[in-house]
Amino acid sequence: QVQLVESGGGLVQPGGSLRLSCAASGFTMANYNIGWFRRAPGKEREGISCIRSNDGRTYYADSVKGRFTISTDNAKNTVYLQMNSLKPEDTAVYYCATQFGTCRGPPEYWGQGTQVTVSS
Repeated sequence: QVQLVESGGGLVQPGGSLRLSCAASGFTMANYNIGWFRRAPGKEREGISCIRSNDGRTYYADSVKGRFTISTDNAKNTVYLQMNSLKPEDTAVYYCATQFGTCRGPPEYWGQGTQVTVSS
């Protein structure tokens, strides 16, 4: 059974950092493109980062570029999202998902999400 489980969310002050984890079971994460998405209250879902399976190339939305870093630990079958210099507008539920074909491909399997709140 394919399963993705996010963790690491929480409440952080502006300027702070968090590291989100996306742990996979039922499949080998290294064989899939893995994306991070977020949905803020009242806003549409936003794709913010992706790591490509075949070569490890990474992609970032302009809104997070230079602040967020996606990485993988194949031994742990886990993808991480290091988030630095957090802003109130980063407040959202964050999800990881497999992406079919390329990092522009449609999400297939989703995790349940983890809440990130940036507030003083």
